[in-house]
Amino acid sequence: MTESLKRVFASKKSAGVPAFVTFVTAGYPSPADTVPLMFAMAEGGADVIELGVPFSDPIADGPAIQESNNLALQHEVSYAHVLGMLRDARNKGLKTPVLLMGYYNPLLSYGEEKAVQDAAAAGANGFIMVDLPPEEAIRFRSICTREGISYVPLVAPSTSLARIKFLASIADSFIYVVSKMGTTGSSAEVAMNVELPQLLARIRAYTPVPLAVGFGVATRQHFESVAAAGSDGVVVGSRIVSLIKASKPGEAVDNVRKFCAELTAQGREMPTPPHLANGAGKQVPAAPSPALPVPAAPSAIPAELKVTEPTVLPSRFGAFGGQYVPEALVDALAELEEAHKAALADPEFWKEFESFYGYINRPSRLYHAQRLSEYAGGANIWFKREDLNHTGSHKINNAIGQILLARRIGKKRIIAETGAGQHGVATATACARFGLECVVYMGSEDVRRQALNVFRMKMLGARVIPVHSGSKTLKDAINEAMRDWVTNLSTTHYLVGSAIGPHPFPTIVRDFQRIIGREIKLQMAEIKGKLPDVVVACVGGGSNAIGTFYDFIKEPGVRIVGVEAGGDGVDTERHSATLALGTPGVLHGVRTYLLQSPTGQIIETHSISAGLDYPGVGPEHAWLKDSGRAQYIVANDEEALRGFRMCTQLEGIIPALESAHAVWGAVQIAKTLPKEQDVVLCLSGRGDKDVEQIFEILPGEWADKLDWHIEM
Repeated sequence: MTESLKRVFASKKSAGVPAFVTFVTAGYPSPADTVPLMFAMAEGGADVIELGVPFSDPIADGPAIQESNNLALQHEVSYAHVLGMLRDARNKGLKTPVLLMGYYNPLLSYGEEKAVQDAAAAGANGFIMVDLPPEEAIRFRSICTREGISYVPLVAPSTSLARIKFLASIADSFIYVVSKMGTTGSSAEVAMNVELPQLLARIRAYTPVPLAVGFGVATRQHFESVAAAGSDGVVVGSRIVSLIKASKPGEAVDNVRKFCAELTAQGREMPTPPHLANGAGKQVPAAPSPALPVPAAPSAIPAELKVTEPTVLPSRFGAFGGQYVPEALVDALAELEEAHKAALADPEFWKEFESFYGYINRPSRLYHAQRLSEYAGGANIWFKREDLNHTGSHKINNAIGQILLARRIGKKRIIAETGAGQHGVATATACARFGLECVVYMGSEDVRRQALNVFRMKMLGARVIPVHSGSKTLKDAINEAMRDWVTNLSTTHYLVGSAIGPHPFPTIVRDFQRIIGREIKLQMAEIKGKLPDVVVACVGGGSNAIGTFYDFIKEPGVRIVGVEAGGDGVDTERHSATLALGTPGVLHGVRTYLLQSPTGQIIETHSISAGLDYPGVGPEHAWLKDSGRAQYIVANDEEALRGFRMCTQLEGIIPALESAHAVWGAVQIAKTLPKEQDVVLCLSGRGDKDVEQIFEILPGEWADKLDWHIEM
C-alpha cells in the first residue's frame, strides 16, 4: 500500500508534473454520494484521494470542513462506515491510492490495531492524522508499518529545523506540507504563501521524500504557483468541499469532475517546474528510502527520534496527558514549556507574581461555615474563600501567572475561552492591567446565560466572540480559541483557563492555582494545628480542584473529593459527569476521560452551571481517579441548587453555581463524619453572575421542587 503512493509520486515526477491530491469528507453531502465523488475525482485527474473521517470537534479545520463533518455525523457516519465506503469503491474498481485523514479519537475508540488492520483490508494506503504527531503515535506508526501502509507526517511553517529533520526521518511515502498557518480553507482571492519556496527548500535539505503542499489551494493559478515553488504534489480540500455545498442537487459529482480536470489541465500541457524537469531534481528518487525503525512502545524511543531533550517531552499523569495537536502547535508548546520551566526556576518571576497578591487579594481567607456545619450535624465545614478574590473567583490566580509568562515570551495578544465567564473576566482584567489585547471566545448559549459577565469583559476592553457551533458552550469556545491560536502563533498566547489541553497547559494552570492548597495547609495549621480531614472542590475542567488537591496528594491522611455536575441526573443523557460516566479518549490535545459516543464522537453535555458544562476533564484528575487517590462524586442540578440555597441562607454567602455543587458535596460528606473532623471546600467563585439565571429559573417548577418561593 505504501508502495502505491511511492509509485504515484515517482510516475508524476517522470512526467514532469506534480501529483494532484484531493479531499472529501466521507458521508458528505450524504453517504450515497461519497463513492461517486471519489470516482469523479479520479476521473478528473486526482492521483491520491484523502477520505476524511468525520469528527465532532475538528480543531484544525475551517468552516467548510467543519460543516461537512457536522453533516456527515448527522447521517451517523462512523469510522466503520468510512471503511465500508472505501471497500465499496475498491470493489467497483477504484485504483487511485486513498489516505484516511482525520482526528485520532474515532480511531482510538475503534481500537488502534483494529483500525489500521481494517483500513488496510478495506484498501486504504495510509493515514494522515491531524492531531497525532509522531511522538504520540509510536504504537500507531508501528502498526502501520507492520500492515504495509503509510503514516504521513505534516510540516508547518512554524516547524523548527530540528523538528523538520525528525519528521523527515520517519516519512515513508511523502510529507504533507501545510502552506500557511491557520485552519483549512481556501479562497480564489487569496494568494499563496510567498515564503513557500523557502519552506520547501528547508525541508528538502533533510529528505529526498516527495513533498505535497496543501491549505489554501483554490484555483489553477494556485496549483501552478505551488508546483513552481518546488512541490511534488498539490493538495486541494476545502475548495472541493465548498464546491459540493454550492452544487445543485444531482450536480455535485459532475462539478467535482470538471473542477479537478480544470485544475490539472487535462488535455493541455502544463509548464514543467524546474525541480520536476527530466534529469533535474535527483533529490526525489522513485523509491524513497524507508523510514527509521519505529519502536513498539513509547518507553523505548531511540535518541535519534527525539526532537527535544527528555526534560521537555510531553508530561503524563499515568496514562493521561500528552500533546495530541496539529503539527503547527508542537514547537509553540515546546517554547511555552521551556518558558514555564525557566519561570519556575527563577526567584524573580515568583517575586513578581507574589507582588500582585495585593491586587488579587491573596491570601484568601479560610472561613468556618458554622451554621452550615450545624445544619450538616457532623464535621466542621470550612470555606476557602476564592470567591473574595479580585474578579470574584480563583481564575485571577492563573490569569496573572500566565500573563507574566506571556510577557516573558514576547506575546502581546491574549486569547482565552470561557464558560461561566469568570475566566474571561479574569483574563480581560489582567489584560487591562498590563495593556494587552484581549479576545475571549464564549459559546453563544453561555453568552445568553452569563450576560453580566459578557458586559464586564467588554467594559474591561476585551472583544467577546460568541461561538455558534456544536453545543454552543465551553467545548466549542475551546475549539475556536485553538483555531485562533494556530493562526496567530507569532503574536498570540492562548491563556487556557482550566487544567485541560495539551501539555504543558494542565501543569501551568495547576502551578498557578496550587496556591489555594498551599494556603489551606498553612491556615489549617494555624487555626487547628492539623491538616484537614477532607478537601472538596467542584470539577469541570478542574482548575480550582487541582489547585486545591495538589499539595494534599502526598498526604495519605487527607481525603480528596471532587464533585462533578450531574445535570438532569446520571441516569439521563443530560449531564456533565465525565469522570463518573466517561471513557478515555482524546480531545483538545489531551488524553483524558471524555463523554463520547461508542464511535468516538464527543457528545453534548448539560449542567445548570456554565463553568462545569464540559465533556472532558483535566488529565491529572483522570489519573487521580484511576489511581484511587481521589474520589469523584456527582451533584445534579437540583442538588446544586439546594447547595446554592443552603450557602446563601445559612451563611449569607451567594456562591457561584459551580461552587454550589461542592457545597452540596461537602455537606453530604460532613454528615458522615464526627464533629472533631474538618472538611475544607474551595468556594471557587461568587454567585453575582448567576443571580439573573436564578431569577429566571426559580419561578414555577424549580420553586416547587426546592420549596423556595421568593416574593417579587
